[in-house]
Amino acid sequence: MANASGLRSPTTPRSEVSSPRPKFDSELLKAYMKKLLSTTLGSSVWPEPKDRDRVKSWMKEIGDRVKDRMLEIQPKGFKYIVLTQVNENLGQGGRADMVCHWEDTDTVAQEVYANDSLICICIALAIRTF
Repeated sequence: MANASGLRSPTTPRSEVSSPRPKFDSELLKAYMKKLLSTTLGSSVWPEPKDRDRVKSWMKEIGDRVKDRMLEIQPKGFKYIVLTQVNENLGQGGRADMVCHWEDTDTVAQEVYANDSLICICIALAIRTF
């Protein structure tokens, strides 16, 4: 359809046009995160107060391994952010929600793991750099 200036508007909305920039494969990362959390924390129990440094080591290990996997999936062109939280499970449940609305190439992967003793929430963001 031509407008007053004689130019035609695009027939495909911009939101449906695929970007020439590479997109991070968040589904591949989600599968890895699910397996990583269950193998790392599967038999773990919430530590006594004197052993709470173990929780910090779990969070660091999970965060580092998720980031390493992100670099394997797409080594260039993205800034990676990994947030990991481990809490004692007192029957409260756990939930993680995060959405990226910056560009169509930015993605987020999130995974929640819970057993009778602890809850782990891991969120990984891949933000495209220019």
